Amino acid sequence: MAPGAPVRSLTSAVHAALRSDILTCRLAPGEKLPVAALAKRFDVSLSAVREALSRLVADGFVLSEDQRGFRVSPLDLADLLDLTSTRIEIEALALRRSIARGDAGWERAVRESWDALRQVPYALARQTAPHDGGWADLHFAFHEALVSACGLGWLMRFRKALFEQSERYRALARAVGGSDRDVNAEHAAIVEAALARDAAAAEAALALHFTTTMELVRAAVPAGSPPR
Repeated sequence: MAPGAPVRSLTSAVHAALRSDILTCRLAPGEKLPVAALAKRFDVSLSAVREALSRLVADGFVLSEDQRGFRVSPLDLADLLDLTSTRIEIEALALRRSIARGDAGWERAVRESWDALRQVPYALARQTAPHDGGWADLHFAFHEALVSACGLGWLMRFRKALFEQSERYRALARAVGGSDRDVNAEHAAIVEAALARDAAAAEAALALHFTTTMELVRAAVPAGSPPR
């Protein structure tokens, strides 16, 4: 880290780096996060690391345990099923509202985000890292565009938190191996139904998309796995 940088900016930098490592599973689910080692890695104070970890606890990405320190929140099958079901409910509501309320600007945003995403091969999804401008960011922008006319701020914030938690499961699945699924076709089905203002078809396509991802991830997440 840059010498002489304000403590808050150092904390934010550590938070961003750790968050990226957790979302991509470079820091494995359940992995311990020793404060002293992280302070040495980032060349910052212990307090900066503790504050960054505390933020990640609030985000749900890190657990804090009395007398045992910090560790990456574990992943398991029960959580995956719960997360996917909740995402389908929340995202479908946001999508339905956007289809009902979206104007020409919303339609343009959906088309532009879809055009940008399909230009990048799905194979590059395995090279994902948040905020690097690659497939993961385009994928997030695409799904966000679809629901951008929702009009409910709290719903959108909750939706974003669910999406980010799902990124960890997708990263774990990508690390295990490939799939011959046609993600572009899944996305195209959602776009076509949304732009046709067919809310029922759009919701069904969205649910199938999320469920397909869940089934692929299940192979990488052991049922009832104990925290490491």
